[in-house]
Amino acid sequence: MDSAQTLAGKRIAVLAADGFEQAELETPVAALKAAGAEVAVIALRGGRIRGMHVHQSGELLRVDGTIANARAVDYDALLVPGGYISPDLLRQSALARDFVCQVHALDKPIALMSQAALLLVSCGLAAGRTLTSWPGVRDDIVNAGATWRNQEVVRDGNVLSSRGPQDTAALVQALLPFFAGEPHAGIDDAAESDPPQEEPSETPGQPLRWLSAPSVGAMLSLALLGMGVVAANRGLRRKRADDAETASLSPDTPP
Repeated sequence: MDSAQTLAGKRIAVLAADGFEQAELETPVAALKAAGAEVAVIALRGGRIRGMHVHQSGELLRVDGTIANARAVDYDALLVPGGYISPDLLRQSALARDFVCQVHALDKPIALMSQAALLLVSCGLAAGRTLTSWPGVRDDIVNAGATWRNQEVVRDGNVLSSRGPQDTAALVQALLPFFAGEPHAGIDDAAESDPPQEEPSETPGQPLRWLSAPSVGAMLSLALLGMGVVAANRGLRRKRADDAETASLSPDTPP
């Protein structure tokens, strides 16, 4: 089969919320579409959701549907990008949890990137599995009963997990055959999880200390905006008080 048509006829759901990691959505989605798949971004609400580049605000993305109207039977596979915010919002949503559980019950492929593995924990589906994730949530994964591997990509049955944005290329390489239905070769049955890292992870090229501080002009603009809002609220309250006093003094006001 032509590599460009590996996923022809497949419908892939991408579950995301505000704060999704931009690279973990855009890069896999581009690869899925190039392989012939039809991709639909499903969110907690309609309109557009905001991406993130680690800690920096990213671009807005228009979604294709909402979780309230999504049905697991309409899709052949599920991809959940990571990020510090999006997976946390998704795991708090009963509708999102139900959707993931339905996809899993149908034994369809589920790919979870970095912090998105936490969604599997909240669904009660992590116990007994071998997973990887962003190292910062390693303990959450282990405490949920899973075995954690400090590897780029780990496959366990119908679940494929990746460690972080720095491993997106490795995830994409494994994702296409995974979604195409390639048989599982099996995993290491070792019962012990890999140990926690000795030092915090930094995404290559984007450590927090390099992020630019807000300019004096930007801070001044925000301060002036805040002062304007306060002044407008005070004026509105004063007008309401004056109107009420005028109404109480009017001769037409009933005793």
